[in-house]
Amino acid sequence: MSAAPGRRFEGPLAGLRLLELGGQGPVPFATMMLADMGAQVVRVDPPGEPDRRERAQVNAIDRGRTTVTLDLKSEADRALVHRLLADADVLLDPFRPGVLERLGLAPAELTERYPRLVVARMTGWGQDGPLAAAAGHDLNYIAVSGVLDTIGLPDTGPVVPPMYLADFAGGGMVLAFGVLAALQERVSSGRGQVVDASMLEGSALLTVVIHSMLARGAWNLTRGTNYLDGGAHFYRVYRTADDKFMSVAAIEAKFYNAFLRTLGLDPEDGPGQFDESGWAGWAERIASVFAGRTRQEWTSVFGSVDACVHPVLDIAESAEHPQVRARGGVVEVEGVAQPAPTPRFSRTPAGVPRAPRRRGEDTDRVRSALAASSPWEALSRS
Repeated sequence: MSAAPGRRFEGPLAGLRLLELGGQGPVPFATMMLADMGAQVVRVDPPGEPDRRERAQVNAIDRGRTTVTLDLKSEADRALVHRLLADADVLLDPFRPGVLERLGLAPAELTERYPRLVVARMTGWGQDGPLAAAAGHDLNYIAVSGVLDTIGLPDTGPVVPPMYLADFAGGGMVLAFGVLAALQERVSSGRGQVVDASMLEGSALLTVVIHSMLARGAWNLTRGTNYLDGGAHFYRVYRTADDKFMSVAAIEAKFYNAFLRTLGLDPEDGPGQFDESGWAGWAERIASVFAGRTRQEWTSVFGSVDACVHPVLDIAESAEHPQVRARGGVVEVEGVAQPAPTPRFSRTPAGVPRAPRRRGEDTDRVRSALAASSPWEALSRS
C-alpha cells in the first residue's frame, strides 16, 4: 500500500521537526525510526554527488523524508540551512568529529543561537579520544567493543554478522534514544543540547548482561561454550533433513523437558540440563534426530508444543510467517516489502511510511518554502 495524502505525519512524534544531514548507516536508520513515528524530516544532501540508489524507492531506510540538495560549503546555502534550523527541533549530524565545525555549523554555536535545538551527533568512536578521527565500519566497532569476540564457536573464530549490531542496534537506535531523551529534558529546561553517540559505546552497551555474568563467574571468554552462545544443547540451531535449520531455546526446565520428549528423548537418560560435561553428547543425539525430518515437518511437530522451538527463516520467508502477517509486521510501500514501523501505540499509531525520495527530489519545493514565514509549515502543506 502507499501512504495516503493527509497521513504524512501520523504518530506520537507528529509535530517534531528534524533536519538530517545526509550520511550513511546509523543516522539514516535513526531518522527512519523518528520519521516512522510521525516526525517531519528534511534531509540535506550535497549537490553533484551521484545517486547511488538506482531505484531510490527500494532503499527503505530513507523512507519518510523530504529531500533537498544544498551546498553546506556555500554561504548562501548555509543561510538556507539556518532558515530551517530556526524552527527545527533536532539536527542530525552523520559526520566525523570536526566536520560540522569546519562547515561553519559548530554545535556549540548552534545551540547558543537556537537554544531549543538538539544536535544529535553520530560517530564510530565518539567525539574525542585517540581514535576519534579514525575511519571505521560496523565490524571494527563491534571488534573493539568486545561484541564480535562473543559470536561464533570455539573452532570457527569470530563469525562476521551483517551490519546490524553497530550501525543499527548500537548506533541508530541509541542515537534515536538520545534524541528523545534530550527532547524530554528540554520540556523542563527549555533548552536543547548536544547528543554524542558512538557506535563503539552503543555496541558495548549491548554486552551489559555478559559483563554481569562475567562478574559472577557465569560466563567464560571462550566463545561458543556458554549456555547462551551455542555451547549448550538446549540453546542452538540444528540442521534438518532438507538442509535448513530449527532454533532451540529451551532454557527453562518445563520447556527443556517438553523439547526432549517431543524428540522422543528422555531427559533422565543422560547428564542433567546444566551439566556441561553432557552438552556435547546431548547435542549429537539431538542433531541426529533433527536430521531425520525436514524443517517444515519439525515446524508442524512443535507447532502445538510450548518448548521454544521455531524454524530459522530467511527474510522473505519471515514476511509470510503467520505471526508476522497477523500483526502486519511487513508493509508494502510502492511495491517494496519492508518492516513496518515499530513499536505500536494505542492512541497515536504511526501511519504507513512514505516511500523514499531520490536525492534532492524536493529541492525546488523546499527552496520555495524557505521564502515563507514558516518554512516547515509551508512544507507540511505542500
